[in-house]
Amino acid sequence: MAEDLQKKVAELKDQGNRALTSGNTQEAIRLYGEAIKIDPTNHVLYSNRSAALAKASNYELALVDAEKTVELKPDWVKGFSRKGTALSFLGRHEEAKMAYEEGLKLDPENQQLKDGVKDAQAHLTGPAGSQPIGGNPFAAPGIMKRIEMDPRTKGFLAQPDYMEKLKQLQQNPQALGNHLQDPRIMTTLSVLLGVDLQQAREEDMDQRSSPPAKDEPEPMEEDEEEELTDAQKEAKEEKKKGNEAYKKKDFETAIQHYDKAIELDADDITFLTNKAAVYFEMDRLEDCIKESEKAIERGREVRSDFKLIAKAFFRIGQAYFKQENYKDAITYYNKSLTEHRTPEALKKCQEAEKLRKEREENAYVDPEKAEEEKALGNDLFQKGDYPNALKHYSEAIKRNPQDPKLFSNRAFCYTKLAEWQLGIKDCDECVRLDPKFLKGYLRKGAILQAMKQWGRAQDVYSKALDIDPNHQEANEGYKKCLQTMSQDPEEIKKRAMADPEVQNIMSDPAMRVILDQMQNEPGALNDHLQNPEIRAKIQKLMESGLIQIR
Repeated sequence: MAEDLQKKVAELKDQGNRALTSGNTQEAIRLYGEAIKIDPTNHVLYSNRSAALAKASNYELALVDAEKTVELKPDWVKGFSRKGTALSFLGRHEEAKMAYEEGLKLDPENQQLKDGVKDAQAHLTGPAGSQPIGGNPFAAPGIMKRIEMDPRTKGFLAQPDYMEKLKQLQQNPQALGNHLQDPRIMTTLSVLLGVDLQQAREEDMDQRSSPPAKDEPEPMEEDEEEELTDAQKEAKEEKKKGNEAYKKKDFETAIQHYDKAIELDADDITFLTNKAAVYFEMDRLEDCIKESEKAIERGREVRSDFKLIAKAFFRIGQAYFKQENYKDAITYYNKSLTEHRTPEALKKCQEAEKLRKEREENAYVDPEKAEEEKALGNDLFQKGDYPNALKHYSEAIKRNPQDPKLFSNRAFCYTKLAEWQLGIKDCDECVRLDPKFLKGYLRKGAILQAMKQWGRAQDVYSKALDIDPNHQEANEGYKKCLQTMSQDPEEIKKRAMADPEVQNIMSDPAMRVILDQMQNEPGALNDHLQNPEIRAKIQKLMESGLIQIR
């Protein structure tokens, strides 16, 4: 390629980089496209345009450019990173994982690719960690209708060779690369994706006719350097030695190697985050935080990958968590999640929130103040001021959440306010705290009676009688439930059908026939009673109150 054309390509690429950095993705896509027209075999340009398209949410096109990058330079790790990213955004996580793993074959220590594999694996939801490969726009529901309704593609349906190509793409979306020269296919893809691919098609044409371009250095700021200088290569070696020392728990040696790596390449923040990890293991938590902060600051300056920034924030969160400073830990976990959402960071954030809440609740406990609030609540309850009594009982519970009597008092208050479900909830908490706390059962029984749930109320009073068989209120409540249910056929049926044994009997077709015979032919009863199994089932139905025999 002539020197003036090489200069023009470099100028367009730099302009595209600046446009992308400033957030003008469409202009960046256009500039990279202009450069591709001049140098269509330059893998860096396709890689950059793939990044721009991904930022513009045009993930299908981003994938096309990423695959072109890999095709042009299959030994370049970043191409696989681009491909994995595009596939992840398309929800094709199985394929994304495969792309990242291909890259790791070239660079086993590439942290960005490792993170990509981990992220893809976290999204796999199929059996045994698999996920069906999807995302084929040519196999989407209603595709033929969309092609027919759009004036740009309607006429294609009458062309046999077009229909044959469409059938191939429905069966194998990977065949798209073989049809990029067909404007009908690109127009169809435009209709299906809702984007204009004409410009992209023009940029991809005649790529094979140009001579190979000279390899370019690092294409975009957000990715780890791939075209390494001698200093960077040496820094990588130092990092590798540091990692080996770290695994052996030789932390001082590890720090020395990471420091050398930082001196050689100050722009790779993984050296700083690795050093922070060493400090974390040494319990030098303040040093861990400082190194992570340096990584974040430097990462912002050189526009490091957002996953690396997220890792630095997470490292700070871990240090604060280890210090039991849960408030700051939550702050930094959330910052990490903002940069890159991972299951690990989310889990740790939730754990920190739970521990902080428990600590705050425990710090608030004061049994003496709880008694004071209880006394105020009792006084207001006696005066009939139930809403304000409720406030004091609630405050008493916060001050001493292990006292069942406080929940019992509040349950009684809820009863007066006809807040049945809240009252039941407090009664259940009473007996959870103290299974022998009789008043908890009595309060719940009274609420269930008020709700006319006689069967449930009878069960609760039965439990109270297990604790104290001679308790007058429990006996009276139990008898009232029995009396009411015996006078209410619907209640009898409802309670009986709640019994699994009764359910099995009533769902037995043979027993349904026998019961019909008993109703229509009273004399048939004696015959059926001769069968011990049937006799036992009839006895159960009689005991439940579902049937009566006179």
